[in-house]
Amino acid sequence: MNQLFLLIVGILALALGSVLGYYARQSIAKRDWRSIEARLQKKISQAKTQSEEILAGAKKEAEQTLELTKKETNQQRAELFKAERLLLKRENILEQKISAFESEKTDFQEKVRKLKGIKETLENLRATAISNLERVSGLSREEAKKELLENLEKEYQKEILERMKKLELEGRERFEKRAKEILAQAIQKWALSQAQEITTTTLTLPSEEIKGRIIGKEGRNIRALEKLTGVEIVVDETPEAVVISSFDPIRRQIAKSALEKLIQDGRIQPARIEEKVEEAKKEINSQIKEAGEAALYDVGLVGFDPKLVQLLGRLRFRTSYGQNVLLHSIEVSHLASALAAEIGANPLVCKKAGLFHDIGKAVDQQVEGSHTDIGIKILEKFGQDQEVISAMKSHHEEYPYESLEAILVQAADQISGARPGARKDTLENYLKRLADLENIASGFSGVEKAWALQAGREIRVFVKSEEIDDLEARKLAKDIANRIQEELKYPGEIKVNVIRETRVTEYAK
Repeated sequence: MNQLFLLIVGILALALGSVLGYYARQSIAKRDWRSIEARLQKKISQAKTQSEEILAGAKKEAEQTLELTKKETNQQRAELFKAERLLLKRENILEQKISAFESEKTDFQEKVRKLKGIKETLENLRATAISNLERVSGLSREEAKKELLENLEKEYQKEILERMKKLELEGRERFEKRAKEILAQAIQKWALSQAQEITTTTLTLPSEEIKGRIIGKEGRNIRALEKLTGVEIVVDETPEAVVISSFDPIRRQIAKSALEKLIQDGRIQPARIEEKVEEAKKEINSQIKEAGEAALYDVGLVGFDPKLVQLLGRLRFRTSYGQNVLLHSIEVSHLASALAAEIGANPLVCKKAGLFHDIGKAVDQQVEGSHTDIGIKILEKFGQDQEVISAMKSHHEEYPYESLEAILVQAADQISGARPGARKDTLENYLKRLADLENIASGFSGVEKAWALQAGREIRVFVKSEEIDDLEARKLAKDIANRIQEELKYPGEIKVNVIRETRVTEYAK
């Protein structure tokens, strides 16, 4: 019983505590809600105050903006009214000018009409006067004019001739002065340094003992080198140097290059010499091509056939009266182009024609004909323009001038060749004599090659051993000497050496 009573009392106490807790929580919640509501009311009041301030500021700013806009609008309207008044004023002025112009036009037309009437009257009077004069004089108008001119010519013939002569002289002097100015300006634009070509090349040696190796046992090395290259190698007392002598620059270059390779290689013997000479001949072709490309680059031309460029490069090893033909061609190209620019001709045509005007000299020793005719065929073969060919073919006056550019190329050629020190006639005659010597010897049957040496005082002829025996070699030497005596003029005497060499090679297997 006691436990049941205690249980009931506990339950009642729990229920009472729950009720009291509920009312306590309700009371606390109401108190907190009133506090939150008070804060919210305060914030709402502050927000209203701030919004009223913002609205008041915005309203004030809007009023200021509106007032400023009204001022600007009024100002623009005033300016517009001012511009409109100015336009109206100008329109009135323009209408007045148009009205005045119309009035002047009417007056002018009236004056023109009156002048036409006066002119017609004068023409009629003039015709009547001429008719009366013809009737009185018994001569027609043309007859009277002819007679008057004849009388005037007879009376003032001397004065007319003197005046014509004076005008002609003044014109010639003026044109000559202008021509000299143009030439001077062209020459000033292009001044090429000109080095005279010589017939020897000096090769520096690394040591004096190399000379003995170049000569070889009983001179076999130097003989082999001279035979293969067609030059004369002079080994004298000049320290650490040998001289390569030949009138042909290509031969000298081949000999120099081959000798340099042999010295660098260290093995100097006939078989090795043949190998290095062949290498040098291949390299010379590469150097010729590079020279042609450099010339085109110098004058600013592109787009030519590689074979034509190769022919142009051959001029590097060709001389004319001692003047290097490639340098001469470059100079003529620049001069002709400068002259064309001065007088209004075609500079490009003059530049091409000037560069290729001596292209025939690249093969004139192998092809019959003048270098001009050979050059024409070469340019036609490689498809050059006809105007370029026409401009280059008259530079020696073999063909008539067909264009202004042809005259300019001829003038540039003479300027380049006629400068003091540019050419030497005696050197050209000397080189021609040496070439004639070789041509005479090479023209005999059985001759393999012929080289003119010792400044033309000796010619070495190498014959084919299978075609020429020893007796025939003696006869050939005499025949060559007789032909030289008959066909050439030369000072002193020329030594003819006919060389017959037999080489037998076998291999042990």
